[in-house]
Amino acid sequence: MNVIIFGPPGAGKGTQALNIVKKFKLYQISTGDLLRNEVKNQTIIGKDIENIISKGDFATDEIVNELIKNAIFDPQNKNKLIFDGYPRSLSQAKNLDSLLKESNQKIDFIFFLNVNKKTIIDRIEKRKALEKRTDDNLTTILKRYDTYMETTKPVLDFYSKKSNFHEIDGDDKIEEISSKIEQILSV
Repeated sequence: MNVIIFGPPGAGKGTQALNIVKKFKLYQISTGDLLRNEVKNQTIIGKDIENIISKGDFATDEIVNELIKNAIFDPQNKNKLIFDGYPRSLSQAKNLDSLLKESNQKIDFIFFLNVNKKTIIDRIEKRKALEKRTDDNLTTILKRYDTYMETTKPVLDFYSKKSNFHEIDGDDKIEEISSKIEQILSV
């Protein structure tokens, strides 16, 4: 099966994706991890990404789409993908549909973790203390949250009409969210 899990920064996408990976033996495609890896390795594209995200903006669709394409077409990942944080825009959603169709795959489940801003702030501050992530600056996160909510509205509208779309209350405890997702995936 192929799964999309999306929501604002700090919604718990990565945590839930890891739970799904372990339980259902899927391959996680985290755009955040892909982007951070490029920055860490100081690639040419990584330097562009670092400049973009330091301003609180998102990497361009062109950058993200190229990184995603490689994972989709890897034969070991076929029908075992979980997209964590992708797509973030309507053009990315359409690109994903096109890539999956081209690789003879489809999305089986779509989860939207709906989280309020206060919960995001609390989680980011906790994550910053625990993980020491450089992208967990509160000002940057709040800008990313607002940008996310603005740019993702069309994606939410695009997917919410599909029968495999599930909105999950992301303000719940991690275990409760995991349980809800696992129940849906186990049907």
